[in-house]
Amino acid sequence: MKPRLPLTVIGGFLGAGKTTLVNRWLREAEGQRIAVLVNDFGALNIDAALIAGARGDTIALTNGCVCCQIGDDLSRALIEVLESGTRFDAVVIEASGVSDPWRIAQLGMAAPELALEGVIVLVDAAAATAQARDPLLADTLERQLKAADLVVINKVDSVTEDELARVREWVTSVAGRTPQYETSQSSLPRVLREGLSLPATRTSGGCADASCLDENHADHDHAAHDHGELFDTWSCRPAQIFDADALRAWLRDTPPGLLRLKGVLRTGEAGWSEIQFAGRHGTLRKADAPSDGAAVVAIGLRGRLPVAALEAAFAAGSN
Repeated sequence: MKPRLPLTVIGGFLGAGKTTLVNRWLREAEGQRIAVLVNDFGALNIDAALIAGARGDTIALTNGCVCCQIGDDLSRALIEVLESGTRFDAVVIEASGVSDPWRIAQLGMAAPELALEGVIVLVDAAAATAQARDPLLADTLERQLKAADLVVINKVDSVTEDELARVREWVTSVAGRTPQYETSQSSLPRVLREGLSLPATRTSGGCADASCLDENHADHDHAAHDHGELFDTWSCRPAQIFDADALRAWLRDTPPGLLRLKGVLRTGEAGWSEIQFAGRHGTLRKADAPSDGAAVVAIGLRGRLPVAALEAAFAAGSN
């Protein structure tokens, strides 16, 4: 079974920092080939040193990434990327400042080659409360927040603590339990941008009845040294066979504090399933048997990862 390309949608209102985040992603690709679909090349201001060449609606970058202009047809732009013959590691779509990122995510999910990694929505801390009071903007802003798997409150260095508290309160009132991350200049750790393939930071716990993933599996290049103080991870190799319906029910009501979860589990005598969770959305899909057995990895902000709930879900007795 051919693995699907991770798809990430970046949303947020005009000026929230989406383009800055895309530029960071491209500069920090570090060997990954990323296809970025944007509404307007002119707004990106890609570093000149990164540009290898441009042709039509595509800019080729020296690191193997490409930027493609969406134009009026996102579906066509996606098809062109997927049929380009280039092996990509991920697809990132920057939504326009007034669009609904969830509708874009749904369109991308219609392609069988893609798997939704998550929807990241940026909020301008300096402008959010005033924008939220504007009756012409409120509906757009709320739709964007309700689509988010992760809300990034950006530009926190430009507001007072009281102003930031009001932004947090507004985001929570709209987005509920959706995880929030606060930063400036769209600085977002790779473990939150790209999800989980392997543990990226210090492990805070592990399965009681299964061997934990050993330290050599940690993807240290993904922020283990820079962001270990921000995140906790939990990982294990559960030996039991899981009930698929029970897993889906767990994904619909995940414990607070969980940012991301990914794994491959036995779900039948001869069946394997890939489990993923990002912010608000969880999926369980049929998967090929992994060469190194079952594994689950989870991440949360430091001190908030629900280790006991993870232990109960994935380290309980066999079904």
